[in-house]
Amino acid sequence: MPTLKLDILVVPTYNTLTLAVADASIYPTTPPNVTSPSIEINVPNFGIVNLPFVVNDLNVFTTSNLGINPLGNDPLPDGIYYLKYSVAPANVNFVEKTIMRTERLQEKFDEAFMKLDMMECDRAIKTQSKVELTTISFFINGAIAAANNCAAVEANKLYLQADKMLNNFIRNNCGCSGNNYATVTTYY
Repeated sequence: MPTLKLDILVVPTYNTLTLAVADASIYPTTPPNVTSPSIEINVPNFGIVNLPFVVNDLNVFTTSNLGINPLGNDPLPDGIYYLKYSVAPANVNFVEKTIMRTERLQEKFDEAFMKLDMMECDRAIKTQSKVELTTISFFINGAIAAANNCAAVEANKLYLQADKMLNNFIRNNCGCSGNNYATVTTYY
């Protein structure tokens, strides 16, 4: 007979409005016979929220059920989220995860990428824009990796660097103006 082994997975929703957490636990009985399943979520800049957790299911959280905005129509903040899933007795039966949520930054990255008219730029500028976007993506992925490995300070540094680079990239019109060469007319 299997023993209780709690586990959760944060499932990508590709949506700034939702955070999805799936129960990936192994329970000794089917259906699970557990008491007081709950999840504690530390939302960046908003604090800790303790909510009921539905076992063997995908639990979706918004600003509404996290107590940030009653309408639930605001994007969730990016940053490091600390999650703790537990069943009674909670001081013995729990699992913790740390994740870096980057959906808002990723949405801004996607918009910048889609605005970049790769056909308008000359080859050198197109190559430079690709390098800049790849570097920004590298910093975003680095922030996620650092948070997954409990390196919060490094995760925040990488996130802020990616955001700064992306803002600069967007501010500079993605490097493409359509007027990359000055036309000089020579008269003989």
